[in-house]
Amino acid sequence: MAVKGLYWFTNDLRLHDNPILHQAYEHCDSLLCVYFMEPQKQQFNRYQLVSVGEIRHRFLLQALQALQSNLATLGQRLLVMQADPMLSMPVLIEQYGINLIYRSRHCGWYEQQQWRYLKQCYPHLRFVEVDTHTLYSQDQLPFPLSDMPKSYSKFRKQIEQNVTVSSPLLVPDYLPPQPNVFCSDYLDIRHVHISDNDQVEWHGGENAALMHLQQYFSSSLPSNYKETRNAIEGWDNSTKFSPWLACGALSAKMIMATLLDYEKYKEKNSSTYWIFFELLWREFFQWHAHAVGRDLYRFSGVQNKRLLNSFYPTRFKQWCEGSTPYPIVNAFMKQLNKTGYMSNRGRQIVASCLVNELSIDWRYGAAYFEQQLIDHDVAANWGNWQYIAGVGTDSREKRWFDLEKQTRIFDPNHHFIRHWRGDENLNALDSVNIDDWPLSGRG
Repeated sequence: MAVKGLYWFTNDLRLHDNPILHQAYEHCDSLLCVYFMEPQKQQFNRYQLVSVGEIRHRFLLQALQALQSNLATLGQRLLVMQADPMLSMPVLIEQYGINLIYRSRHCGWYEQQQWRYLKQCYPHLRFVEVDTHTLYSQDQLPFPLSDMPKSYSKFRKQIEQNVTVSSPLLVPDYLPPQPNVFCSDYLDIRHVHISDNDQVEWHGGENAALMHLQQYFSSSLPSNYKETRNAIEGWDNSTKFSPWLACGALSAKMIMATLLDYEKYKEKNSSTYWIFFELLWREFFQWHAHAVGRDLYRFSGVQNKRLLNSFYPTRFKQWCEGSTPYPIVNAFMKQLNKTGYMSNRGRQIVASCLVNELSIDWRYGAAYFEQQLIDHDVAANWGNWQYIAGVGTDSREKRWFDLEKQTRIFDPNHHFIRHWRGDENLNALDSVNIDDWPLSGRG
């Protein structure tokens, strides 16, 4: 019987280092490549926010256009469907006689539920999940997920002592042909107009990702990474790989292979090790999310700890728009809203403010980051927010950053604050008008 495969692209929008493409090349007689732009991700969720905001949506469109173009070089095309996969997948299975479905193993609870549902509905089909989003595959881990280390340090030690990163895969020479497409209900991504935004420094897609990777490691920046990584602004202070990593336009293994080449032919020092150290942080959160499942989104966190935080609509609006009493927080939030990006230090500072100064349920902050960040990754975002709130992987109390001290250290001359106008429209907490909206001007 002919093997009719369907590749459901999610967070793996690339050809390089893509084991699913190699499996399809070996096992499929025909292959249908599909990406779902789910309408529900553009609708308000329980936090009255959307899952994919404008800046990340634009970046994803660019990544999909690049993927479409690159697939065409292998005689394939990408069907981009603006539909709920749980409604459209049965139609595709029936229309094309699909008997094998591939997808990247996803750490998100929502995505895992989708996969389980399809497997239950179609027990006669073969479903294959492949690790494309991580440095290591699940069967490489030196422990079962049920024994996943609770702390990063324990995870890192076990990984470094027992596992090596495999080399990234090359792009296959060709792919199985696409079946004759009957479906007309798809978006021709090639002809979608994407508006310019000169505030956003990233361009989506595999080609841009690989170009940036090459440029970064062609410079001397990796040799100074540890000293510059905590700076709150500047393109060169950190690797800036995260947006492409998040959507899978860039493989973590490809970064690692390029890093090892840099260490072999240029320089190996504490800074180059720290790039690997940060890749392991990402890896830790990926497998942590797999291990804890739904608890990643629970108010009491993985520790099931009681919190006293609540939800204050006025305070939350101030935090989102950057009109709190705290200039450094305002500057970071305005930067996020304009660019879709914020430094790691900035994320820690504004998260601490939301949880500690504003006493707001941390999940609202995580949901806002999910909406706004160009590099949103469910594992890192929700895992880090739990960490700041004190309900995550570290048993210590919540992280409370002294905002004045952080300003003195990272923006002593207030250049960053002035650039993003963080000192404008400072409002006292709970300073509202008759309609319960924050008053403009200084409270």
